Amino acid sequence: MCLGVPGRVISIDGMIAIVDFWGVKKQVRLDVIDEPVEPGDYLLNHVGYAIRRIPADDIAETLAMYDELLGDVRGDLMAADVQGELAASAGAPPAPRTSDV
Repeated sequence: MCLGVPGRVISIDGMIAIVDFWGVKKQVRLDVIDEPVEPGDYLLNHVGYAIRRIPADDIAETLAMYDELLGDVRGDLMAADVQGELAASAGAPPAPRTSDV
């Protein structure tokens, strides 16, 4: 299964956006997104590519879902994987998996 991660656009330079994912800032390509993107917009990122701009009406619900997903990861391997990816991007140690505790 593949998981897209939402993030807020900080800046744009050509086809590259700097996007904030819960404090982790990463470059995201804008080549495949089919609508204009501006700083302050939220994107759904998959493997370094923006695949969709998240409509303003959906942002709160989408972020709430991910906040829940990123909460307590014990017993939730998908949440542990997402936290591990974010931690690796930020250089922090990943949260322990259920099998590690």
